[in-house]
Amino acid sequence: MTIVDTASLDVRTEAGKPPIATIADIPDMAAAAEWLTANLPRIRATVQRLGCVLIRGLPVASTEDFAVVKDLLLPSPAGYREKATPRSDYGHGVFSSTDLPAVQPIRLHNENSYTLEFPGFLLFGCLIAPDEGGATTVGDMREVLRLLPDDLRARFAEKGWLLVRNYSDLAGLPWRTSFATTDQAEVERYCAENTVGYEWTEDDSLRTRQRRSAIITHPVTGEQTWFNHTAFWNHWTLDEEVREVLLEAFGADGMPFCTFFGDGTPLTQDEADALNRAYDQVTVRESWQPGDVMLVDNILCAHGRESYKGDRKIVVSMGDPIALADCAPTTEPAAVNA
Repeated sequence: MTIVDTASLDVRTEAGKPPIATIADIPDMAAAAEWLTANLPRIRATVQRLGCVLIRGLPVASTEDFAVVKDLLLPSPAGYREKATPRSDYGHGVFSSTDLPAVQPIRLHNENSYTLEFPGFLLFGCLIAPDEGGATTVGDMREVLRLLPDDLRARFAEKGWLLVRNYSDLAGLPWRTSFATTDQAEVERYCAENTVGYEWTEDDSLRTRQRRSAIITHPVTGEQTWFNHTAFWNHWTLDEEVREVLLEAFGADGMPFCTFFGDGTPLTQDEADALNRAYDQVTVRESWQPGDVMLVDNILCAHGRESYKGDRKIVVSMGDPIALADCAPTTEPAAVNA
């Protein structure tokens, strides 16, 4: 075990775990706010060096308490655009981390990697810790980029990645939820302004296609990172039974999410497996305790979720929006038509 020297912020790093700063003698949220204010520069510096930090010992017991922490650590809110998963909105910029079933694990991913503007930081907080499992997993995307086979890394650097989404009431989210509107013209305006190709299909359904850079550069640290949902939404990543059911129900062109190389070439199973092996190698976890908060640099570090048993209430806020254009993308974004 090592201790990272960050003045009064003692951050401990241990193999298999995220960096953890444990504090004591914080009796109430007023004292917590004072401590956070005094240590904010050190917290930010730690996260931009290590990718994330879990802070243990704050008296965070409600969404209102978490909002106090959020306002101090993330004073510039970031929106959740082109929604892909269901969330509960608790107000004050505080959301549930996800409302997907407890039995379903969530693989590592960078929030909103497919949009032209995305959160620079994510803040998670534990209000109710599950009985078993349920950790918010994290992983260093600088290391994933290093671990990828050279030929695969070079191909993604040149071609980028392509996301195809089919919005449906049957799987994934309907377009009215994802775009927060019932007006097709408003969706078309958004797509035109945000470099997203689109087409309306039968039954009032929507299909979008967008090419994005798979590798970007952190605008503060200057480090290149792997930043995309290619493996996360690729059909080879799905459990075999789930993949077969979805393919039978929707066909190859109708999957809720599907990813490709940026030129439209499908990934082979071996290529998808290579991406997922790199994610697995960097994944670390720490069981939640009530009151824990974890600040994550969304470019340097991906996040996910273990399956769990028992009640679990993990909240999240997003902040410090960053434009893709400010991250030296290796592939220019493009709206891809059918």
